[in-house]
Amino acid sequence: MRDREHEIADLVRSAYRLHDEAKSEVPHSCFLRLHDQPQDRIVALPAYLGGEPGVAGVKWVASFPGNIHAGVDRASAVIVLNSLRTGRPDAFIEASLISAKRTAASAAVAAAALASEPGAGLDPAGVGIVGCGVINMEVLRFLKAALPTLEEATIFDLSPERATGFARSCTVPGVTLTVARDLDQVLAAHRLIAMATTASEPHMNLDACRSGATVLHLSLRDLTVETILAAQNVVDDASHVCRERTSLHLAEQATGGREFIAASIGEILSRPAEFHRDHDKIAIFSPFGLGILDLALAQFVLAEAVRRDMGESIEDFLPPSHPMITDDQRTPH
Repeated sequence: MRDREHEIADLVRSAYRLHDEAKSEVPHSCFLRLHDQPQDRIVALPAYLGGEPGVAGVKWVASFPGNIHAGVDRASAVIVLNSLRTGRPDAFIEASLISAKRTAASAAVAAAALASEPGAGLDPAGVGIVGCGVINMEVLRFLKAALPTLEEATIFDLSPERATGFARSCTVPGVTLTVARDLDQVLAAHRLIAMATTASEPHMNLDACRSGATVLHLSLRDLTVETILAAQNVVDDASHVCRERTSLHLAEQATGGREFIAASIGEILSRPAEFHRDHDKIAIFSPFGLGILDLALAQFVLAEAVRRDMGESIEDFLPPSHPMITDDQRTPH
């Protein structure tokens, strides 16, 4: 999927528009918590996305933040795609890369909608990166594809070694990286900020940000309630993002409502003339991560695998179908 950023972003835009048109089904994610491991979770994201062709299935994704200290990726995932004709599983796909790329693509789509005004001289020349992991590496790649004016990235991580390693391994052409000395420096450096951390509780504000900045709040739990309430908030789906003690969930609990949410990204993409970007406020994009994005990208990957004759086909994966039982074969009462 390398060098396919524009195609993937188009898939994400289409999924968001279909969701706005009520051509999707996205039940609430199911969180599996582990006793005595409050930082770890495994999440099921079932979904159906309409359109042509439609797709249905589930992503099963684990997040174990402690993995990074052992040199293992924090997240792992698989996706099962089901036939819309029979309901039987069609494909079983490794999904950690799919998950990272759909998250990055959604961030880039939102940045293009909220932080870029072609011809107005407001196209971002740089981005502040908070959290130097796999997600933000993909975010930087997708942002460069969506915003060609992007030439600088100022990066920060609580682990200086991770920040240095991020800068050393970055392979995004045309982007110069600078490691910030602290959080305030990275927040103040540019009008566009991407946050992807492992924070489980709100711990920061955006006081150091420039006026009218756009913040891609991908990790969902970094920002204080006061920060959320002072911003212009855009989400992927309010009913999903106001759950599981996200910053927006806590803001809803504090206020008793969701009036602080200005719009969904689907609304903005479908009806851009109806959305007014308030440049006196910081815009915060907080996507819960809808399963329809994973399925749209998984369907794309499956089609590519079939076209290239890749992957393994297991013809006897499912047991043989039982012969139909007719009325005269049923056991009498």
